[in-house]
Amino acid sequence: MDFNVKKLASDAGVFFTRAVQFTEEKLGQAEKTELDAHLENLIARADCTKNWTEKIFRQTEVLLQPNPSARIEEFLYEKLDKKLPSRTTNAELLGQYMLDAAKDFGPGTPYGSTLITVGEYQKTLGGAEREFLQTSSVSFLTPLRNFLEGDWRTISKEKRLLENRRLDLDICKARLKKAKQAEAKAAAAPDFQETRPRNYVLSASASALLSEEVDKAEHELRVAQTEFDRQAEVTRLLLEGISSTHLNHLRCLHDFAEAQATYYAQCHQYMQDLQKELHRCANAAGAPHPSTSAVCPNPVSSAFLSGPSSPGAAASSSASSATQRPGTLAMEDLQLPVTGTRKAKVLYDYDAHDASELSLLADELITVYTVPGMDPDWLIGERGNQKGKVPVTYLELLS
Repeated sequence: MDFNVKKLASDAGVFFTRAVQFTEEKLGQAEKTELDAHLENLIARADCTKNWTEKIFRQTEVLLQPNPSARIEEFLYEKLDKKLPSRTTNAELLGQYMLDAAKDFGPGTPYGSTLITVGEYQKTLGGAEREFLQTSSVSFLTPLRNFLEGDWRTISKEKRLLENRRLDLDICKARLKKAKQAEAKAAAAPDFQETRPRNYVLSASASALLSEEVDKAEHELRVAQTEFDRQAEVTRLLLEGISSTHLNHLRCLHDFAEAQATYYAQCHQYMQDLQKELHRCANAAGAPHPSTSAVCPNPVSSAFLSGPSSPGAAASSSASSATQRPGTLAMEDLQLPVTGTRKAKVLYDYDAHDASELSLLADELITVYTVPGMDPDWLIGERGNQKGKVPVTYLELLS
């Protein structure tokens, strides 16, 4: 206990001395040893690297895990050196809810079967998200964390040690300066007022003590300078390793961007497959509902497709619809005015339900147009000698 009290008192004294020294340096009342420009630049670069790495690390954590509670849980498991239990992603949870809802609504109903389809794809998206999170954590977050908790702590420790060596060197310089000033003052004004031998002995003794004090201060200065130079070299070598850190983080950044691109590409492919699956379901159930245009990549508004109609054309259309339904007419017998002829690219396969419709193959080009009075969700399509109605939601109109 006595040793600890003495050490505490010694540390308090050193702290007080350092505080006084820093204050005098700020006020310009004490000499300060400046570091060389190269070392100053290395220190500034290292501090900048630490600050931005910390910000990037924290924001990447927020990107990968927006839930603060989950991040705290991961932090505690990491500090306790325990394995984090597998956590279900939001997409997987949503998919499971959809599957459970489909069981209650009935898998055979249109809504239930669609819930099953979308739910399965949501779970697939969740699996892709989990793989992305794991890859990003290993390839990007871990190297950044290792730098902040490993390399940077070592650099910070050596920087603090260098600062202490600098302060010790400045103290030794100040002590030597005071010793030389005292010696010079004693040599310039010797005490010859008393002629007794005893005074000459005392004067010679004081001069010897001052000379010895100067020698001691010079020795301490040489030792402090050596320790400062050695610590400056150690710190310089560590700081020059920041370039290697940048190269390592550059590789990790490439890996993170590649994992992110792979994840988003998978999500895009899954959603395209889901759209095709939903269109096939709608095709199997009958003519697509107008609301299906909301899930198509390139929906076409009915106002854009509808052209101006003359009163005569409208009357002709009304007369035709009064005698029979347009859906039951053969396209060769439909002789209505043509408006807005243009090319269109087929987005999905489509099977005609009757003779009035035209079957489509994905990626083929056809000629389409509309006629006055026609349902705006349908167009007339032509491919060679074939002609028939085609759904707008399956097309991408070309200019």
